[in-house]
Amino acid sequence: MEAIEREIKVELDVLRAVERRVLWLANAIIFHANKVRANPSGMKVGGHPASSASITSIMTALWFGALRPDDRVSVKPHASPVLHAINYLLGDLDERYLGTLRAYKGLQAYPSRTKDPDTVDYSTASVGIGATAPIWGALARRYLDTHFSGDGSSAGRQISLLGDAELDEGACWEAIIDPTVAQLGEVLWVVDLNRQSLDRVVPLIAARRLARMFEAADWQVLTLKYGRRLRELFALPGGDALQARIDEMSNPEYQRLLRSGPAELRARLPGEGPLREPLTSLVGELDDASLHAAIRDLGGHDLGDLIEAFGTVDPDRPTAIIAYTIKGYGLPIEGHPRNHAALLTSAQYQRLAETLGAEADRPWAPFPAGTPESELCRQTAARLARPRIPPVDIPLPPPDVKRHHTGKASTQAALGRLLLDLTRECPALAGRIVTVSPDVATSTNLGGWLNKVGVWSPRERVDWFADDDKTLLRWREHPEGQHIELGIAEVNMVGLLGELGVAWSRWGQPLLPIGTLYDPFVSRALEPWSYGVYAGGQSILVGTPSGVTLAPEGGAHQSVTTPSIGLEQPGVVAYEPAFNQDFEWCFLHALSRLGRASGESAYFRLSTRLIDQDLARVPAEGDARERRRRQVLAGGYILRDTSGARVVLAVMGSVVPETLAAASELAEDGVPARVVCVTSADLLYRHLRARDLAAEPPEGVLDELFPPDERLPVVTVLDGHPHTLAFLGTIRNTPVISLGVTEFGQSGDLSDVYRHHGLDTQSIVRAARRVLS
Repeated sequence: MEAIEREIKVELDVLRAVERRVLWLANAIIFHANKVRANPSGMKVGGHPASSASITSIMTALWFGALRPDDRVSVKPHASPVLHAINYLLGDLDERYLGTLRAYKGLQAYPSRTKDPDTVDYSTASVGIGATAPIWGALARRYLDTHFSGDGSSAGRQISLLGDAELDEGACWEAIIDPTVAQLGEVLWVVDLNRQSLDRVVPLIAARRLARMFEAADWQVLTLKYGRRLRELFALPGGDALQARIDEMSNPEYQRLLRSGPAELRARLPGEGPLREPLTSLVGELDDASLHAAIRDLGGHDLGDLIEAFGTVDPDRPTAIIAYTIKGYGLPIEGHPRNHAALLTSAQYQRLAETLGAEADRPWAPFPAGTPESELCRQTAARLARPRIPPVDIPLPPPDVKRHHTGKASTQAALGRLLLDLTRECPALAGRIVTVSPDVATSTNLGGWLNKVGVWSPRERVDWFADDDKTLLRWREHPEGQHIELGIAEVNMVGLLGELGVAWSRWGQPLLPIGTLYDPFVSRALEPWSYGVYAGGQSILVGTPSGVTLAPEGGAHQSVTTPSIGLEQPGVVAYEPAFNQDFEWCFLHALSRLGRASGESAYFRLSTRLIDQDLARVPAEGDARERRRRQVLAGGYILRDTSGARVVLAVMGSVVPETLAAASELAEDGVPARVVCVTSADLLYRHLRARDLAAEPPEGVLDELFPPDERLPVVTVLDGHPHTLAFLGTIRNTPVISLGVTEFGQSGDLSDVYRHHGLDTQSIVRAARRVLS
């Protein structure tokens, strides 16, 4: 037993030396960004030394003592210097990057799997969203395992390292309480409970409440509150009084003790209550150094306790390790209520180097070869090495499934039909499609698809309505299903969509994720959707039904700003097709852009309005049909033209019938009008920017829709905010009047609602006459 204890002690001593070096490197990275690198603007660069210091022990114990090569870790945003320091020690980051934190093309402000030069498993930035990403990463991995490995096993843990203040975000609890999550034993959250947020020390003791909330969601909870040194003191006479005193102490009072010198600490710690006498006696037996070390000996800084906790995780349910820490641990700024963004002075930096056994003049010096620390780094790097997994090649979708669209139909209904067509026309591709909805699958027209492919579940579940002949929707849940249903939480849905969308680059298995939600709730899901795109997730988001066209639903369910969101969202192509053939071509093209290095996400705004498909006048075959398809994919085409046109009516989406009727009325009055059907305002705007910024403006769709020699005034029309299409007037610098929706809607008949918002035929006619005058 003594031999084992000696071996563990030596290993922990080596680990503590590595911890000190990680703390030093993280601070040196921040110091060089702020105090050494040239800064012509004079603006503070930042880097959060205190937030990095609080989690250094946790990350050292995890990487050098518990992590496995199949594990993936999401690191809290402000701990990026710690991650880069560890990657440098493991040989995963070149020294030349260590002085580039927050510089152009250098180390990113927050961990980024698409922009950082070293290994980053999960991008993190928005508080709470990076924390939940490993939950959806675990679900994506489970889906891949059941579909492509056959055994349903889960490879590796999906780990979140987050600050306790992140748990203020509702996104965390929306994810935690989803019923599917309780089955994910590979999910591990480590809460860095440093009891501080950006502005203050959190006043209340929240750990017990947080633990109960995790337990209520059927998570295992492990709490690391006190380190070994404090636990030894608790066992001495008066120790129970010491534990009771610290347990009942408010967070601010405890933090004040960390800022106290020896004499002040001896006076403050016993307090004024009945515990004062035994505490005064116990404190009197400790020398200054022991007292200083004991009061800050928390479980989140005890490397042995951390490694032991990582080894006792329940594999059958998610786990939360709540680790008490000190913000700024080991730094001159530790425990200060305003230390969140504080930087070390040059003098403090020099003293820190002396304290941690580093050299301020050689900040990046590695451990000498042959030392136990160097050997631990070498062994850890070898243990965590991951083989490169090239993505599997998947077939491209056909450019056209040759469906003949007739009669009255909606673009929303076209989505379900196209998915079923793909199961027949291209089954290998369709097998890669996975749909996701926040409890609105059937109301977004996925019913037929669900009946065909089933709902995904890690285990087969009994469908108790399978023998009910009145049940049209067959809700079959089984491991081969291709639809994942979450609770009513759009944030969860787009979080999962993003992680399904990075499967091609993380695990080499491309998926084609399609998420459907009610279009008004795109705004609710916008931040995590943006996060998923930024992190490299490629997917298709379908917002439907949309606009005031959903007249009976009233203002609360009528989206106004989503067209401009699609226009402005980086990394996403936005489409709003009016006709089902246009939708089919655009959607097939969007599918072809998923699951590959050069890929891009897409957003479709669809409608429940039934529109006569004959109005599209789609060429039946040959070159004319292919020409129309290319124009649709470029962003728009001329739907109606007439010689001597005096005005252009540019329309997008569901208000095409009113626009065509307005063109007919204008023609009767001797005002010929050209009708341009816009399929993507986003793409037309990109063409405009490319033209304006190019040395040699290219010819393209803009010249086809708005010929340079005509310079016609324009009226734009859409069921959404009018500024979405207002830029069309700048193509030829012509007068433009933009019609659309600028206020929340009203319930009522569609004709009444369109008239209310100025989208009816007469409003379009009046706008055309006005722009001509």
